[in-house]
Amino acid sequence: MLSRQTFKLFMTTTLLCVASVPLSACVHPELISDSAKMTQGTGTPVLAVTETTAVGTVNLDSADDPEIWVDPSDSNRVVIYGTDKKAGLYSYDLNGKVIDFLTVGPMNNVDLRNDALGLPVVVAASDRIGNGVRFFKLDPATLKTTDWGFASLATSEAYGFCLGKTTAGDLVAIMVGKNGDVAQATVSVAAGKPVLSETRRFNVGTQSEGCVVDDVNQTLYIAEENAGIWMYSLDPATGPQRKALASLPSDVLKADVEGLTLLRDGQKTYLIASSQGDSAFAVWRVEGSPVYQGRFSVFPGSGIDAVTGTDGVAALGGQVGPYTKGIVVMQDDMDTEGEALSTTRARQNFKIVDWKEIEAKLSLK
Repeated sequence: MLSRQTFKLFMTTTLLCVASVPLSACVHPELISDSAKMTQGTGTPVLAVTETTAVGTVNLDSADDPEIWVDPSDSNRVVIYGTDKKAGLYSYDLNGKVIDFLTVGPMNNVDLRNDALGLPVVVAASDRIGNGVRFFKLDPATLKTTDWGFASLATSEAYGFCLGKTTAGDLVAIMVGKNGDVAQATVSVAAGKPVLSETRRFNVGTQSEGCVVDDVNQTLYIAEENAGIWMYSLDPATGPQRKALASLPSDVLKADVEGLTLLRDGQKTYLIASSQGDSAFAVWRVEGSPVYQGRFSVFPGSGIDAVTGTDGVAALGGQVGPYTKGIVVMQDDMDTEGEALSTTRARQNFKIVDWKEIEAKLSLK
């Protein structure tokens, strides 16, 4: 865990390095992408429909994880969240324009749930400095997000994070420590602020980050970056019991395995995983026994560059603005102007893909 003093020193040193020497000479691991710096991925080509404004931290590994909210009563009202793991939390509209930026410090992964804790929307993120969970409130009337408070959930370093709901309706927070240690807690409210009651700890094995909870099936998915994807029950009484969904090395996933997300399409549920090593996304149907569906990559086109080296990915099925079956949003490690192909990490942003195109290109049924 970095203290605030240590983080300030790291950032000062980093900025001096960036200003004085080429980025390749700055060897701090926060500045080195896990990707092979490909110009485009190896999966079935799809195109993005739009992209967000780039994050504000220039020449740094800063954009990380997105999440999507749609107003249940008006699908044209959309908020896309994106973490800046050096500075805070962005919110964007469906055209990729910035709604707001909360300078709350390094946020790594973000998730949300509707109708939780007596609020219409609860947003939460892994707070790398506090080593716990930072909570936010989204006001559906104004689409403004406010900082609600911090709750400690210490691990080796607050890294991966996801929310879930139990069958009883309780909100659950899952923190995946950078070293693969996992803490699970039930979220409640005391004196108007979020609090956490820890219910389980276990260890995945090695460095892990991506996680997502299937509320319907009460399943927790965790990506162990160099090993594969694991399935756990959300029930804390099951402890560390798990099953492997996919293992490395394989033709489906190339290390590092990063972001995980779920998309519901009617009665079907799809799990999407970021195969960062070859800039692709693997897809499974998981409403029953998992069935592999194929891989896609976002290629350059329609004036937008390719998506490479993705960390975080989010998806939402159903009507999302003009997109009748939903969208997928993913971090792009090397954003460039127009369709230019590049391996120079000048900036980062988030790309938006119409799920209908992925569905068609992979012949999903």
